[in-house]
Amino acid sequence: MQKFRKTPQFKSDGPILVIEQLYKSYQLGAVELPVLHGIDLSIKSGEYVAVMGPSGSGKSTLLNMIGCLDRPTSGHYWLGGRDVSSLNDDQLSQIRGAHIGFVFQSFNLIQQLSVVENIEVPMFYQGLSEETSAKRARELAAMVGLGDRTKHRPFELSGGEQQRVAIARALANEPLIVLADEPTGNLDSESGSEIMNILDDLHKRGTTLIIVTHDHQIAARTHRTIHFLDGRIERQEYNHRR
Repeated sequence: MQKFRKTPQFKSDGPILVIEQLYKSYQLGAVELPVLHGIDLSIKSGEYVAVMGPSGSGKSTLLNMIGCLDRPTSGHYWLGGRDVSSLNDDQLSQIRGAHIGFVFQSFNLIQQLSVVENIEVPMFYQGLSEETSAKRARELAAMVGLGDRTKHRPFELSGGEQQRVAIARALANEPLIVLADEPTGNLDSESGSEIMNILDDLHKRGTTLIIVTHDHQIAARTHRTIHFLDGRIERQEYNHRR
C-alpha cells in the first residue's frame, strides 16, 4: 500500500516547490534507462538556486520535471502547494503557461515578431486583452533595458539583447518560478555578465530562480548550488553572497 503523503502547505515564505522520491526512466525499445534516482528537493519562495553537474548527470531531466515538460515515473512534485506530478498533458501545459517562466540558451524567439510581440506571446495564451498584454510587454522591455528597441526584430538585436527579450518573456505571466538553462551559454563574457546582473536584480525583486549552469562563477552568485551526479543529488552547497 502506498504511503499517504500530505500535500505541503504553500506559504509565501515557505517552499515554492517540493520534490519527494522522484524517479524518472525512459524506455528505449526493450531497455529501460533510469535517469533520476529518488530525488528529494525543496526550494523556497524567492530562493536563487544553481544546478550543476556533468553531461548526463540528470540535471536537464530534473529541469524538465520542474518545468512540467515531462512527468516522473514515480514520486511527487508539488508546485505552489499543488501536486502536479500526475497531471495530464493539457493540465501540465496550463501550469507551464501560467506559473513557469523559461529562459533558454538559444533564446527561442520568434524571428517574425518584434520585441514587444515576442514578450506578449505567453500572455496571448492566457487570454489577456491586447491592450493589457501590450502595456505589460512594454513595461517588461523597459525593465530589461530595451525600452527603445521594442519594435526591433530578433535579427536586429545582439545576442545579449535577445536574451533580455527572453527574460522579459519569461516574466510575462508573473510566474511562480523562472527556469534558466545555461542562460549565458551563447554569449560573450560582457553580455553574459549583463544578463547575470539582470537575473540578480530579479532575485532581489523576489523572483524564484533556478539556473542550470556549468560556470562556477555563475553558481557562486546564487544562494545554493545543487550538484548532480549519476541521477542523484551528490551534495548541496550554500553560498555566502554579499
